[in-house]
Amino acid sequence: MAVKKSELYSLLWEACNKLRGGVEPARYKDYVLVLLFFKYVSDRYKGQRRADFVVNPGASFEDLINAKGKPDVGERVNKILQKFLEDNELIGELPDVSFINTDELGSGKELIDKVSGLIGVFENPAIDFRTNRASGDDIIGDAYEYFMMKFAQESGKSKGQFYTPSEVSRTIARLIGIGNISAEDGKDWTLYDPAAGSGSLLIRAADEAPVDENGDSIVTIFGQEKDISTAGLARMNLILHQKGTGTIEKGNTLSDPKFLTTYKTGLIELKQFDFIVMNPPFSDKSWSDGLKPEKDEFHRFDDFGIPPEKNGDYAWFLHVIKSLRQKGKAGIIMPHGILFRGNAEENIRQKVLKTRYIKGIISLPANLFYGTGIPACIVIIDKEDADIRDSIFFIDASRGFKKDGNKNRLREQDIEKIVRVFNEQKELPGYSCIVPYSKIENENSGNMNVPRYIRRIDDTLPQNITAHLRGGIPQFDIESLDRLWSVSPALKDAVFTCTDAEHGIYQLAVSSDKIEDIFNSDSGLLAEKQKDGTVIFEDWKNCVRDILLNISANTEPTMLIRELGDMILQAYSDSALLDNYDIYDCLMNYWNEKLQDDVYAIRAYGYEVAREIEHVYVTKKQKNENGHTVTVADKLKVKSFDGYLIPRDIIERIYFADLIAELQMLISQRDTIEADMETMREEESGDDGLLKETLSSKGELPKANLIRRIKELETKKTSSELIALSQMVDAIDNVTELERISKEIPALEKTYDLRTKKNTFQKSKIKTAWKTAIKEASVPEIYLDEYNCLLAYQKKMTEYDEINKQIKAKQNELDEALVKKYSELTIDEIKHLLFDEKWISRMYNDVKSETECILIDYMSRVIMIAKRYEHTLGELENNTAQSRDAMHKALERIGYKW
Repeated sequence: MAVKKSELYSLLWEACNKLRGGVEPARYKDYVLVLLFFKYVSDRYKGQRRADFVVNPGASFEDLINAKGKPDVGERVNKILQKFLEDNELIGELPDVSFINTDELGSGKELIDKVSGLIGVFENPAIDFRTNRASGDDIIGDAYEYFMMKFAQESGKSKGQFYTPSEVSRTIARLIGIGNISAEDGKDWTLYDPAAGSGSLLIRAADEAPVDENGDSIVTIFGQEKDISTAGLARMNLILHQKGTGTIEKGNTLSDPKFLTTYKTGLIELKQFDFIVMNPPFSDKSWSDGLKPEKDEFHRFDDFGIPPEKNGDYAWFLHVIKSLRQKGKAGIIMPHGILFRGNAEENIRQKVLKTRYIKGIISLPANLFYGTGIPACIVIIDKEDADIRDSIFFIDASRGFKKDGNKNRLREQDIEKIVRVFNEQKELPGYSCIVPYSKIENENSGNMNVPRYIRRIDDTLPQNITAHLRGGIPQFDIESLDRLWSVSPALKDAVFTCTDAEHGIYQLAVSSDKIEDIFNSDSGLLAEKQKDGTVIFEDWKNCVRDILLNISANTEPTMLIRELGDMILQAYSDSALLDNYDIYDCLMNYWNEKLQDDVYAIRAYGYEVAREIEHVYVTKKQKNENGHTVTVADKLKVKSFDGYLIPRDIIERIYFADLIAELQMLISQRDTIEADMETMREEESGDDGLLKETLSSKGELPKANLIRRIKELETKKTSSELIALSQMVDAIDNVTELERISKEIPALEKTYDLRTKKNTFQKSKIKTAWKTAIKEASVPEIYLDEYNCLLAYQKKMTEYDEINKQIKAKQNELDEALVKKYSELTIDEIKHLLFDEKWISRMYNDVKSETECILIDYMSRVIMIAKRYEHTLGELENNTAQSRDAMHKALERIGYKW
């Protein structure tokens, strides 16, 4: 069964994080990621001939499992990993970790438990890639990326720089145009990252490139990373993303670049690449360590000047320029300071501008990166056609993000908007513009600070002092809602009336409490809601139907979702109410949350995988092979189940509505009884409450307490007949005594049958009469109210138990019917349920919700505008004076004077 990404990542992270203890995230990541890598390689390549990796006996994940719980588990793990590294010539290539490091993992039992626990996490059947090779590749690669992101989040400002957020990486990958290349004969496309970190930026860029007939990327990957441990992360990352042929070198790129070209003449130059992506350390103060910039053998600074000694931003920038081929393209992340700082950097910038290499600059939101809080931008460098380039395209994307903990993140709609606007060179007010090089150089002395060229649109409404003094609503406020009035001009006239056209003064046409009703009944808004929510949506739905109902093993999920996104952006491009990028975000959020899991599963197993169900089992404690107590699933006891692709609530609603109605009716009855019981407990729980003797300390009423108290009270029952019959039971063998008692109470034998046909007392009849008398006797008056209350509660409890039995039986009936139905689903039924009842239903509700939110926002703004000038300053002062006078008079009446 295919693994669901959305469930796997959080499951693995939570398990590993619990075992972390006091280990710093920056170090703990190396332990976790090495094990994750080893697990993948072992599962994928063990037993295979001519494979990329050798997994010999004594060097597989199964050997790690066998080491769990052993007193020397740390030493065993080290030996297993060492043998694997030696067998595959990977010594020094991966992060250096030791599973006997007592400083980080503890000692004794703590170390044994921690190491064994980590092995146990990756022993999870959900990541057993021996049987899941088809879909496992990008699952494990993305899981690895997810782990790096989580560790980066926790590593702090100084240690999180090994990871570039995937949203930023994907944005750069699409901006540099690597997806537009083709497999030309003899063309060796290359991609390079001189500050590779963990390799995420390289991988996202390579993912955008086309693939050859074997499914391999047509670009060759090169990267260099100074930190040895981080370089190992990058190497593993490439392998897990099926890019193991890429090269990651260790070392300081600026002082010791590893990728060089040696000519026959003996000349050595920097190797040049078609594409470069980079997120270097910002404001690198040690950039010149090991380097004499004025004697740089690779001449990176010759035509531009030497960067400041304590700021290496332009050193990295110029390394990129020197490393680009004649038509090369690069996307690099830089602090905003390179756009406007003075002195040496200003001189360098002016010389860079003369090359016309800079094609675009995108200002990003603040606080995106884990290693720094410095605001950043993306600089797009393109040497192709630089000689005829006459402008730079600027984008201010700094306000498009969502909060994620203490960091900001680009939304899917933000990425798509940046890429589309840049590629189309589309100028949008307050967002993007084309700026001639001549203006930058001549009018602004080479200053490229984005706010100089893009003035943000201020959508806040300033307070109008005149309106506050004289009254009325300014025309400026009304016009701020022009988009709303374009949908419904009649709405504007229904809410506002122009009372002074010369000065642009309006008044409310209705009281402010009527505005909501006018909104809800406006024909223009209702028509637009119908158009956006039904007409446009149905058109898009019909366009994507064939795409989503014909997923096969050849379907490429990345291209599929991009096609769906293109269609929805186009469909809503002319919407008067909705922003098409907001609707695009609805689609992408659902893709990331659920839809991509479905597509990957169908691609791997076909639509018939929807017949599968997933069980949640009751857990139990048992001893493992090492004698440790562990929690495992009890496969004999099913707790619940759901469809693997199609949720059971859809099957229930479509096929078993009658059964669900019956079940809901029973549940409603039970809930009513439960509410009655709760009310009784609350009303009778005080010091004088009738249930105080039976309630637990938590306010509950256990059945055992109820029965015990009822029996106690029944022992207090009394009546003359009961007393006499009790005496007769005590004297059951004394006939004389029985006759005496009977004569003393003549009514006794009139009420009860005590004798045989021969007129002698019968023991069994006396005892039966005694029991009957107990039931018929009365509890003493002092206990009667409590006794009746307990009986009433007991009756409710009996009814509750009976209803519960019926619910359980009905639930079992429904479960059996569901299991049978899942197994019988036809492919046509599956496609209908997935497309119409699951995927499209969710999207329809999201679009509808987006429409409602926008209308509510508009209505709130109209009401705000209506109320902000509702009272003039004079009226407020007058009201205040009246209130003050009234208060003074009230105080005087009660004797206060001043």
